[in-house]
Amino acid sequence: MTAPQPTVTSLDLGGRTALVTGAASGIGRACALRLAAAGAKVKAVDRDADGLAALAALAEASRGLSGAVEPQVLDLTDLDAAEETAAGTDILVNNAGLQRVSPIEDFPPEVFRTVLAVMLEAPFRLIRGALPHMYGQEWGRIVNISSVHGLRASAYKSAYVAAKHGLEGLSKTAALEGAPRGVTSNCVNPGYVRTPLVEAQIADQAAAHGIPAGRVVSDVLLKDAALKRLIEPEEVAEAVAYLCAPQASFITGTSLVLDGGWTAH
Repeated sequence: MTAPQPTVTSLDLGGRTALVTGAASGIGRACALRLAAAGAKVKAVDRDADGLAALAALAEASRGLSGAVEPQVLDLTDLDAAEETAAGTDILVNNAGLQRVSPIEDFPPEVFRTVLAVMLEAPFRLIRGALPHMYGQEWGRIVNISSVHGLRASAYKSAYVAAKHGLEGLSKTAALEGAPRGVTSNCVNPGYVRTPLVEAQIADQAAAHGIPAGRVVSDVLLKDAALKRLIEPEEVAEAVAYLCAPQASFITGTSLVLDGGWTAH
């Protein structure tokens, strides 16, 4: 008896509208371009107008996009505007984030509030704004860019770790509520990604420790990871795209970990 052959289905998001936050650079930019390549109309949201203009120019020059990228300048601390922006969204990628490294006793309370507003409260409001449309058509994909720090803690990153742990819980709750209505909700949890945010951390750590940048990556940032390299934004974007594919329709309420073996300890 011949074994059944696997069916290969390409990702076709034609006719779908996606919203990606933090889209001006890094993971967000890679996700916007990947979803547009699959045919989606992508609302690329960020407060960085210049970065969004560069993304739009890159998308315009690309021959591999069957969809479109529409930049929209938005500060996610404007929570009402964030919720309104999410209306009519089929695919929501909550990616925007910021970092502050400081001991708890010195951590500025106003910065803590801002981090949680952007990285936890804004995703809640965006999901809240997107769900009526998703429920109405009985199809939706929510992908929350969490982190290995959604599963593990690191010292001096209290706001970031708290926000990512909260995002994990929000994502699971959305999965339980959305399951009967055709909506999935998952987290993608990368380790250190080659983004402007991480590159700045590498430079700061190199100066602080008096060591080359390469050693910062292997000995400091990735000391708990089995794979001693940064993950590329495009690799994270592929994980996001997979969660939007037909083959992933039974995946919900979970975390797709891309941490190079960090959490294997």
